[in-house]
Amino acid sequence: MGRDGFDRVRSLCRLLATLHGRAIPPDTRLTAQHRLRLRRMLQCFDGYRDGATQREIAQVIFHIARLDRQAWQDASARHAIKTLLRDARAMIAGGYRALLRHRRPD
Repeated sequence: MGRDGFDRVRSLCRLLATLHGRAIPPDTRLTAQHRLRLRRMLQCFDGYRDGATQREIAQVIFHIARLDRQAWQDASARHAIKTLLRDARAMIAGGYRALLRHRRPD
């Protein structure tokens, strides 16, 4: 079963609990902060794919007021959106598989 054997057993336990109507053991692969970041990545990508500008996406994701051009160029939200979009593209290109595994030191 290799290094992922314990992860597979935990997943199987969650599946069996679901199928038999029992309490589902918690999934410890993702922290609340990681889940929030993943949600934001998908929201950014969806907005970008639907034609929204990065500035418009930042307004929605981070609940900020409209910024003029110079303020937008200097805004930390601009850099955060670029990073979220970059990571979303990587996730869509196959990086999502890493979500199925627990993080371990190599």
